[in-house]
Amino acid sequence: MAGVMRIPRSRGGVSGILLILLGAWGGLAPFVGPYFSFAYTPDKAWAYTSGRLWLSVVPGAAALLGGLLVTSASHRAAACVGAFVAALGGAWFIVGIPVIRLAVKNGSITPGVPLAGPLGPLSSTSRVLVEGLGIFTGTGTLILFFAALALGRFSVVGVRDAALAEEMLTAVPTDAYPDAAGQAPEDVSYPFPAEQAKTSPEQFPTTTSPFGRTPPPDTGPLRGPS
Repeated sequence: MAGVMRIPRSRGGVSGILLILLGAWGGLAPFVGPYFSFAYTPDKAWAYTSGRLWLSVVPGAAALLGGLLVTSASHRAAACVGAFVAALGGAWFIVGIPVIRLAVKNGSITPGVPLAGPLGPLSSTSRVLVEGLGIFTGTGTLILFFAALALGRFSVVGVRDAALAEEMLTAVPTDAYPDAAGQAPEDVSYPFPAEQAKTSPEQFPTTTSPFGRTPPPDTGPLRGPS
């Protein structure tokens, strides 16, 4: 069972890298968005507010940390914990604003107001929608999707995982076993060399007579007088 818990580090590589990038974007978007007029108020780059801390930095850090665990973990339990932490961060991007509004009545923690007005090909309404998706809801949905994908991959024990567990338990590479066609690799040294299969006369001595003399050779059947 312990051997099955080991996984190759490449198992969650793609999902982990995407979680790292999405977590970094989610945590930094409110601070760098004002550079290209894509932000919530205050419309000032690197301006700190409690809303940006609890609604962007904290869930972004959770997704980034979870992505690091998913990418580097070689144990199934650690990888699942990382995917679960990233999923919590993604879920908080989605539901954090309404939860904060219900929990904090004095309004001290607020995400601000999305910037309005036409921006390039976007109308004012479209701009507000894109800002909400890009900074909170859409980012959280993508994080939640890739975290769930990684969690599903780590929860399933595949054929490769079983082969790796068998190799760890037997301490013999799985390549040493015959393939599906029954052919063993030519360059494999089995645990029992061919020299050990050879026997010597000392191991199996010939039977001797109890009187100390060897019996005469067999000359064929005896014939009586004609």
